[in-house]
Amino acid sequence: MAIAATGLLAACGDNDSTATSTPTLPPTTTAVTSQTQAPAAPTTPAEGGHEGHQETPAPAPEQAPPPADTAAPERPQPVPTNQVPPADTSNLTEKDRKFLEALQAQGVNPSSPDIALSIGSYVCQGVAAGASEADLTTFVNAMAGSDPSFDPAKMPVEQAGQIYIQTAKQNYC
Repeated sequence: MAIAATGLLAACGDNDSTATSTPTLPPTTTAVTSQTQAPAAPTTPAEGGHEGHQETPAPAPEQAPPPADTAAPERPQPVPTNQVPPADTSNLTEKDRKFLEALQAQGVNPSSPDIALSIGSYVCQGVAAGASEADLTTFVNAMAGSDPSFDPAKMPVEQAGQIYIQTAKQNYC
């Protein structure tokens, strides 16, 4: 095993560096801006180059970016809520519909039926498994609060969690 490891490490190289010159930094935006303000005729190595520069020609600077005050920063555009396609409710059972209607009657309007049904299923599974009320409350509050349509200004997450738990126990389990 040790011989195989040694052989693999030896195949990686002898740790010899082949770098022979000092890297140069690209021109700063200040230098590019000054070149943009006073353009100079480019010189090629055949024309003699610049005095005091390295033997290899430096790459030509790229075109200067537009000034910061003219370029607006990119921002993601919000998705209009009126353009969200309606959820497909054709595959919901009568029990699913009853649960969703009971939630809406109490002021809980999930962004999709799947979210509400997942929370309801969790409550029913927790009740069947004998989970404590505190455990149910903690996880249901977290799930209810993570719904994109949840608005804490309309009701506290604890209240939404209790509505989910009581409604699931009464109408879904």
